[in-house]
Amino acid sequence: MNPLDTFQKEAPEVAKAFDGLIDALKSTSGLDAKTKQLVYIGIKSSMGDTTAVYYHVKMAKQLGATREEIRDTILITLTVCGLKGVTSCLPTAMEAYDQAE
Repeated sequence: MNPLDTFQKEAPEVAKAFDGLIDALKSTSGLDAKTKQLVYIGIKSSMGDTTAVYYHVKMAKQLGATREEIRDTILITLTVCGLKGVTSCLPTAMEAYDQAE
C-alpha cells in the first residue's frame, strides 16, 4: 500500500493542503520537472528514505532521467551523509529504474 493513501484516509484536510503545496512547488519555473525529481531523490537519499526514492525514481525516468543521472544524484549524497544514502537507496533506485517503463 502506498503510504500516502493512509495519510489521505486518516487526515484528508491535511493531505489536501499538502497536495496543494506539492502542486505549487511543481508550478515553479526555476527548475524543469526532471531536475526537481533529481533534487528530491538526492534529498531523500541523504535521509535514507528508500520508499520516497523508489517512487521518485520512477517519476524521474518518465521525465527522461537516465540511469546514470539517477546513480550520480545518489552518489553525490556521499559528501553530505557518507555511505548511508548510497547503501540504503542506490539498490532501491536502480531496481526501480530498471522496473519503470
